[in-house]
Amino acid sequence: MPEIVNQARRRMDAGEIAIGVGLRQARTVDIGPIMKTCGYDWLFIDMEHNTMTLDAAAQICVAAQAAGIAPLVRVHALALHDATRALDGGALGVVVPHVDTPERAAEVADLCKYPPIGHRSITGALPQLGFAPLSIAETTEAVNAATLVVVMLETPTAIANADAIAATPGVDALLVGTNDLTIELGIPGDVGHARVAAAYKKVIAACAKHGKAAGLGGVYRPDLLERYVGMGFRLVLAGSDLPFMAAAAGERAAFVRGLPLAPPAPEAGARRAGRPSRWAGMTIRATQKTNPRREGADSWRAYDFILSQGGSCTYEEFRDAGHGAHHLRRDLARGDIVIE
Repeated sequence: MPEIVNQARRRMDAGEIAIGVGLRQARTVDIGPIMKTCGYDWLFIDMEHNTMTLDAAAQICVAAQAAGIAPLVRVHALALHDATRALDGGALGVVVPHVDTPERAAEVADLCKYPPIGHRSITGALPQLGFAPLSIAETTEAVNAATLVVVMLETPTAIANADAIAATPGVDALLVGTNDLTIELGIPGDVGHARVAAAYKKVIAACAKHGKAAGLGGVYRPDLLERYVGMGFRLVLAGSDLPFMAAAAGERAAFVRGLPLAPPAPEAGARRAGRPSRWAGMTIRATQKTNPRREGADSWRAYDFILSQGGSCTYEEFRDAGHGAHHLRRDLARGDIVIE
């Protein structure tokens, strides 16, 4: 049988944590290799809570598999037909939300696994097998072995049915959707509550009893992650692209905003005032009674200033009025002023 590498399954089979990252904003195929480099084992490609198309999800799946990170696609609870299409498009697993009963779990597994486990329909060459023209027997066996069927438990009813759901053939993991669960429990957002921990304990025990993986989603505080992973969760959603991007971007903006600034540049007159001059303390006298009106409006204004001071002024008066030494050098060369 050809082997399809599902890095998430491989991690869990080895008794390790399979670390996942949610995709809500990313739409380009390079996100798979990027997250692989960052140390993640699987992508949680979310088609429930964003506007991603199935085509975009499939392209990310194919690129992710080539990079060695397992692509799992969460479909909408009322769009199970997207689950098999995602699998045909390259996903190595599907996540189905709001599974409250073993009957619903069986429906999901039946749709997503080939016989003899379920009744998924076979298509031609698949991305998971490199589009190789394998026999139907080889294809179904290899794909069944690699595909993760993950059902989400997000209500008190689902938690109460955890044992029966975990016993369902073809279901590989039970993922607790903690945020929705807290809302249903009447403790919205309180992921550290004792009732949440009790629900986790029940799900983890059911998974251990039936050889399934216990999955954790919606908990991102380091202390709580440490506590709950220690209880037995192995399929762990560690965060998603939007908060990761926002946190890093906010941290960098705050850092740059807090950097000390260089002293402000002085005004033009102040710059000139601080510059040593060979004419400091000397008097500038006009040799003409009227402005020579030669080219250069700046030169005209500088000469007009000297005339306005009675035909002479100190260098400091000339400078503080905003006129520069280049005016003096030009008028000296023309013989229009003397400096003494």
